[in-house]
Amino acid sequence: MSSNIEIQKKCKWCGQIFIARKTSTNYCSHKCNNAAYKERIRQERIATYQKEISINTEETSIENKEFYTPPEVAKLLGISRASIYRYMAENIIKAVQFKGKTLVRRKDIELLFENAAEYKKRIPIEKAPITDFYTTAEVKEKYHVNESWIFVIAKKHNIPRTFNRGKTYWSKKHIDAYFAKKAPDPDITEWYSTQEMQEKFGMTLSAIYTFAYKNAIPKKKEGIMVYYSKKHVDIAKGIAKPEETMYYTVAEAMEKFNLTRDQLYHYVKWHHISKIKKGKYTFISRAELDKLLAPPKIE
Repeated sequence: MSSNIEIQKKCKWCGQIFIARKTSTNYCSHKCNNAAYKERIRQERIATYQKEISINTEETSIENKEFYTPPEVAKLLGISRASIYRYMAENIIKAVQFKGKTLVRRKDIELLFENAAEYKKRIPIEKAPITDFYTTAEVKEKYHVNESWIFVIAKKHNIPRTFNRGKTYWSKKHIDAYFAKKAPDPDITEWYSTQEMQEKFGMTLSAIYTFAYKNAIPKKKEGIMVYYSKKHVDIAKGIAKPEETMYYTVAEAMEKFNLTRDQLYHYVKWHHISKIKKGKYTFISRAELDKLLAPPKIE
């Protein structure tokens, strides 16, 4: 449906006066329209080319500068900016800090290569071959676990294995190390079975699992049976009083280890640190937190 309006306009390509039926019409004919389109594409290509030339010129100018900013040093050496800042912090690369700007002298970069230590080829550390193995049956018998569970845990924790004459053999060292981490605290001597908790507290299985998870109750597994620390369950249920020396308050832990509340709760959650709630207050196991956040040492 054609428009009834008639507007006198000047063609943006050829400059002739023509009658347009739309306010958006800029060209007098298809020929002028196509010519203008081709010219626009041509100018866009020229602009792209000019941009590439300017980038190359900028890179060339960087190489001839006397002083560099850290990003320019990273570009010049072809390494990350984080590495450059680390080298400056370690005084490997000398830098001068002005107010709001850091500069590195080209001469100091060149001196790094002139005074460089002799290159030494990195020798890969030879790993000792694994010679001690458990069969799947031996793992099941020793640690009272299901065969399918062994394969799931081994895949999750990258436990080395080999297959020979129809049998799967598991690295003895890695298996023992995994179960040593999962071993219950030897100081815990009294345990509730799942059935005892159901009878004593009237809890369903799902309620027990949720309760144990939220309160980080220590547990152990023997075959298909799961046991929960009697002392920790009683404290969490309010039957027994916690020993004050056994627990940090949240404020005490934050102050001692210089942590924010979010950082503290992150450690407690992801490392399964035992905790209890008393009213609106949360108490965190002192021994477990001390062990986790102790300074590193080599024995």
